[in-house]
Amino acid sequence: MEPNKKRGHKTLKIIGIILLILFSVAVIFFIKGKIHERRPWYDDDYFDDLKTDAVLEKKYSGRGSFDTACTEFKSDNSKIDTIRVFYPAELADSNRSYPMIVSVNASGTRARNYMAVLDRIASWGFIVVGNDDPQSGTGKTASQTLDFILNIGADSDLYGKIDKNNIGIMGYSQGGAGALCAVTNFDNGKMYKTIFTGSAAYPFLAHNMGWDYDVSKVTIPYFMTSGTGKTDDAGVTDITKDFAGVCPLEAVITNYNSISDDVEKVRARATGAEHEDMLVRSDGYMTAWMLYQLCGDEKAAKVFVGDDAEILHNSNWQDIEKND
Repeated sequence: MEPNKKRGHKTLKIIGIILLILFSVAVIFFIKGKIHERRPWYDDDYFDDLKTDAVLEKKYSGRGSFDTACTEFKSDNSKIDTIRVFYPAELADSNRSYPMIVSVNASGTRARNYMAVLDRIASWGFIVVGNDDPQSGTGKTASQTLDFILNIGADSDLYGKIDKNNIGIMGYSQGGAGALCAVTNFDNGKMYKTIFTGSAAYPFLAHNMGWDYDVSKVTIPYFMTSGTGKTDDAGVTDITKDFAGVCPLEAVITNYNSISDDVEKVRARATGAEHEDMLVRSDGYMTAWMLYQLCGDEKAAKVFVGDDAEILHNSNWQDIEKND
């Protein structure tokens, strides 16, 4: 074989090996991504890592007094995939109804990834509903999931057990925008009694991603949170022209001020928290908010109500404003 042909053959062989390696690496990352996508991201005792000296924050970040159970429904909607419902185990043999919370997922997140969180919330006496839509920003699948659960058949233990006068919604990141859209852009949004968001995608980002919402349309009690870290607030000069993080303080203030003062509202930022920390960092006060709003829990209300509200004196939280 001629030298040039030998070199060409050798070069092609090397290129082939490189391509095979790159393909193998891509396959490995794809498989690892799929495994990560399907596995739980939180241990059952994830809340034990929360550092706080605030009595009520510590209390409501832990488990409640109810044993829990879970049931799943396979959806005909490929985006929803599976609806996962966590609830007090006593529900099956109970004659009472239970308040319900619909959870809207962050980007690339499915309910199956944070089942420990949903189960912990259910231990406080809630029916908690999530789905496996990883792109939830329009609120459409949250709305569809609510319809499904409210029209559950008599063959389910959940039938007749949902307190339809006490339904809340919570969402994080993209899911925060999705929760706002679910409340304000869909007919069944009127079923919600209260809303909580953790680092909801701010309007500039939401608009560019196709998750438009008008927060001035919110007429139910609203607790909005974000983190002080750069991923939530990048510190840009004009948040309407440049990406400013997921949920900058200026946008939180604007959203808060856009809601009528007739509506009970609270805004607060988790001190030192980056965007990805917010689900765990806001977990306890989210639970307290839902107990206060959906159950009339007077102890939980002490987190938010009055001049001596715990959140005002908790070093884990800053930039707080409220109208109660």
